[in-house]
Amino acid sequence: MMLKENERINKINENLSLIEKENGLTFGTDAYLLSAMLPRRSKLVGVELGSGTGVISLLALAKGKCKHIYGIEVQEDFCELSKRNASLNGREDKLSIINKNVKDVRILDTQGEVDVVFSTPPYMTVGSGKANEYEEKNIARHEVCGDIGDFCACAKRLLKHGGNFYVVYRPDRLADLIYALKSNNLEPKRLSLIYPNSSTAPCLLLICAKLGAKSGMVMGEPIFIYKDGTTEYTEQYAGIYEKCELE
Repeated sequence: MMLKENERINKINENLSLIEKENGLTFGTDAYLLSAMLPRRSKLVGVELGSGTGVISLLALAKGKCKHIYGIEVQEDFCELSKRNASLNGREDKLSIINKNVKDVRILDTQGEVDVVFSTPPYMTVGSGKANEYEEKNIARHEVCGDIGDFCACAKRLLKHGGNFYVVYRPDRLADLIYALKSNNLEPKRLSLIYPNSSTAPCLLLICAKLGAKSGMVMGEPIFIYKDGTTEYTEQYAGIYEKCELE
């Protein structure tokens, strides 16, 4: 496959090959943990909000977690890149990419309501943090094209009653996330905190919310990525990484 300027191919888990932009976001811990959180139910139809390179959807398909996924991406360049990645990995018949803002997506785009929605929405509000010289990264990291409320509202429109919305987000914005979920009848049911190691504060969180459910949330086991003082994975995280499954 011919690569464009400033592109490279990265070999990742599940024997997948991923074309990435050097000035775009690359495959990382948050993407892999979100794919691991998805249940393994091969008959599910899913939607990824903000699909980027398509990596999370491709991982989910490779592990038999969905039979078909619709990837919603506002940036036209990344829509084209997602389609190329799907083709490169033989998943073009199972991954449909839609170039739309989450604010504008309706169930007609996904041919009806779906079973699961998942997302790594932009973590930072506009004006917060350091602006990146590349607009692609600014849009992916900041709420330029939609805030967390817009992502939750889109999930509500697309999900079947009782369907699940899976999100990876930053702990410092947990209050904003919970408010946006509950404002859209998405009841948080499970929350797990992700720590770099046992000596530091959490760096990420994973949450599963169910459309139309009663209140009541459980705390999942905390996940520690590295052994203290090293760059070696803990047995816990190594197991997750190997299986693409959360306990």
